This record gives sequence, C-alpha cells and structure tokens, in this order.
Amino acid sequence: MNKFYITTPIYYPSAKLHIGHAYCTTVADAAARFHRLLGEDVFFLTGSDEHGQKIEDTAKAAGVTPKEYVDNIVAGFQKLWERLKISNDDFLRTTDERHHKVVQEVFRRIYDNGDIYKGEYKGLYCTPCESYWTEHQLKDGRCPDCGRPVKEVAEEAYFFKLSNYADRILEHIENHPEFIVPTSRRNEMVNFIKQGLEDLCISRTSFDWGIPVPIDEKHVIYVWFDALTNYITPIGFLDDAEKFKKFWPADIHLVGKEIVRFHSIIWPAILMALNLPLPKQIYGHGWLVVSGDKMSKSKGNVVDPMLLIDEFGADAIRYFLLREIQLGSDGNFSRDALISRINSDLANDLGNLLHRTLNMVGKFGDKKVYLPKITRDVDAALTEEAKATVEFYKNAMENMEISEAVKKVWGFVSRANKYIDETAPWALAKDETKKEELSATLYNLAASLRIIAILIEPYMPQTAENIWSQLALKENFKDVRLTGAQNFQGIEDAHEVGKAKQLFPRIEVK
Repeated sequence: MNKFYITTPIYYPSAKLHIGHAYCTTVADAAARFHRLLGEDVFFLTGSDEHGQKIEDTAKAAGVTPKEYVDNIVAGFQKLWERLKISNDDFLRTTDERHHKVVQEVFRRIYDNGDIYKGEYKGLYCTPCESYWTEHQLKDGRCPDCGRPVKEVAEEAYFFKLSNYADRILEHIENHPEFIVPTSRRNEMVNFIKQGLEDLCISRTSFDWGIPVPIDEKHVIYVWFDALTNYITPIGFLDDAEKFKKFWPADIHLVGKEIVRFHSIIWPAILMALNLPLPKQIYGHGWLVVSGDKMSKSKGNVVDPMLLIDEFGADAIRYFLLREIQLGSDGNFSRDALISRINSDLANDLGNLLHRTLNMVGKFGDKKVYLPKITRDVDAALTEEAKATVEFYKNAMENMEISEAVKKVWGFVSRANKYIDETAPWALAKDETKKEELSATLYNLAASLRIIAILIEPYMPQTAENIWSQLALKENFKDVRLTGAQNFQGIEDAHEVGKAKQLFPRIEVK
C-alpha cells in the first residue's frame, strides 16, 4: 500500500487563528482526504509551536505561566480544526514530552557529529519573528519580514554549522526541480543560498521558555531547531522504527511563503546532519488578502473563521477557499464573493441538481431508479463527461492543482443540470412510449450525483455524506474509494432513493 505523509506548519499561539491559517489547513486536509480516497495509508500532521521569548513575555504581561497561556490558545486551535472537519491524524504540541525527547536527541546527535559548537552571538534580533538578521539583510534598518524594529543582542550561544551545507542543499534543489514549489519560491531560495549562508544560532540564555540544551541546561534550544523537528516526532523517530521507515520522508510540507526559507534551507541541513532523507516537496502557498487588503490587527480586518462557520457552515467556507484560490498564488477573501459562490455554485447548481433529481424520481419513478435498457447520444455524452471529469480530477489532485479539480467537478454539476433540460423528464413522463427514456434519465441523474458525492468528499465532507444519505446508497460512505467513481453504473437496479432535503439555502443579501 502506498503511503502519503502531509504536514501543515505548526501554528504559533500568540493569538487566535485567522482565515489564512484555516486556508492552509483546509488545503492539507483536502489533499489528505484525496489520498485516502485513493486507498493510500495517509498520515496528516498539524500542531502548535509554543516556545520562545515572545510567548514568555506575553504570558508574563498577562500574569499567567507560559504553559497556562498556550494551553488556552491551543484549545482554540483544536476546536477550530474540529469545526472545519479537519481530519488530521495527530496534533503535535512542541510542549509535549515526546517532542522534548526528540529535540534533545537531535541536538545530541548533531553535536556528537561535530556540527554544533559554542560561541558568542552578537546580532540583530526581531522578537515577533524570532529571527536573527545581519545588518545587510535589514530593510530600512528594520526586520525584512515584518518591518518592525530589531534590537541588538549579545549572549553565549550554540551554533549549528549551516554554512557547511550550502553546496549540498543547492545541488539538491537543482537536481530536484519538484523540491520547492512553485518555481518563483525555488528561484528565491537559490538566490538566497548563493549570497552565502551563515551558521545558525540555535540556543538562548536570556529566557527560559524552551527545551533545555541536553549538554548545557542554562541554555534553551532556539525556536526553529525545536519547531522544524516536529515533523519527525509523531511518526516514530525515537520510538517506532518501522513507522518512521514507512512515513519518512514527508511527501509534502505545506507552508506559507514567508517560511519557505526555513523549510527549504535550515530543515534540509538538519536532516543532512542526521543522515536522513529530505522531504519530497516544500510547497509554499500564498497569502490571503481580505477584500484586496493584507490582514492586520491595526486595520481591524482580521477574519475569524469561527464566526464564518457559525454563519455559513464549514463546507461552504472550505469550498470557497479551495475553489477561489490558486495554490501558490495570493488569494482574495471577501464576504460578497463568498455569498455569491454559496448562492450560485452550492444552492443553485449542486443543491438544485440533487433536489430536482430526487423529486423527479419520487414523482415519475415511484422513488426507484432502474439500470437503463437504452443508451441515447445524450446519455453517452453524460457518461463520457463523467469519465473525463474523474480522470482530470485524479491528475489535478495528485499535482495539488486543487482549484482546477474543484472547477472541473462543478463543470460536471452544470453538465448534469443541462442534461435535465436536454432530456425533459416531465415531458417524457406524459408519453407512455417514452418509459425507457424516462427511466434512463432518472438513473443517469442519480448516478451522476453518486459520482459527485465521491469527488467532493475532500472539499466538502459533510455535504458529500449528506448527498450519499439522501440517495440512500447502501455502501458505507467511509468505505468508498475513488475507483467507485470510475464506475458510472454504480447504483444497483431498482434502488430506492431517499427524500430530498435542501443542501444550501440561498442567502438573501439585505
């Protein structure tokens, strides 16, 4: 059995998650669900990155311990993923004991190999980004990532010999064009490495909130060295060799474009120092802007996904994010666009197709569908379109072209709606001589909906299951695989369908 291992970044609990975090995790979830549809053994990891000076300072200001502070926020992360129907197999917290052991063991092994040394760090530090910068990397004297002021720090620290790995990482990127996607990010990384890599400061003594350095307990391990290691903790790096061998290397690390550098330079160097294979792909997705504007607390335009789910439901949000945004590019979120998609694609196209079909089967077919005895040109065209849709969908999803796959499925939804108009079942029902044509029409519509339910499961799991149960199909939906969608006549003869219920009510815009 093939395996598929996909990860999201582990999110930083300095505040509640916004719609951008929900986007990244929904994309990873759609990919994980698709690979389960293929019958693969999937491991899908997400989590929280809980150490560092920023958390320590914030907790102190709030009058609580760092652990109390992060516990509260991380509970909110987990609640959001539950409500968005995220199907992760594990949720890793960097405060987990299992993770501490892995980070300390990684430090120890690399230290024993001579790739970690003690020195003094003098440099410019951005606390919000947990990043060190040299003078020439600053933009107008400020942090190049977030634009905030940096401060000069000097302290004893341990360093990882990142500079030793520059040539090997460059060679790997050049020999594996699929390693960093999209191409624009790969080019940025190649240019960054060619400017020269400096050794990486991986410990601090000026705060306590972190994992102690195993050979020197007055130091704590600095954030990126701790955070990146999360990807190997839950798959048995220390405690389950068989599981680790099965799932590592990861197939996709899905990350925001602002952290591609850490994942495609620092992480490969750590893995090389451990003699471990590199992940197959680092996929840098774009940012979500709100009505054309970057989200920021000061502008007050940060979109809370919990409130959106309360108002529109999880599946509508998932559909919008996956369809509207081309993975790798920046995407625009707007309330008007969301409502427009719900009304046109979900209420009109999909909802109407299901409602009309089940009502007609009830009215003209005594609630039953029968295997067709005839095939007209219009039926053959619909069957061909179904086959082409499944084929396109499979290839697009395997290549993470999720938006294209969603659009193709909705093209088939439109095609099935057009088929109703072409065959006009209400007219056929009035003519005794057209009984077989009517029967074929009703069956083919139900068969189309069955295929649509299978294909949309990665995007809209609740809606997919809802369609399946309204069709009253006998097979347990959780056991369904993509091969089921390749068989157009997958509904048995004389199958009795259920009663039509509205999928998505239209939203009236006041």
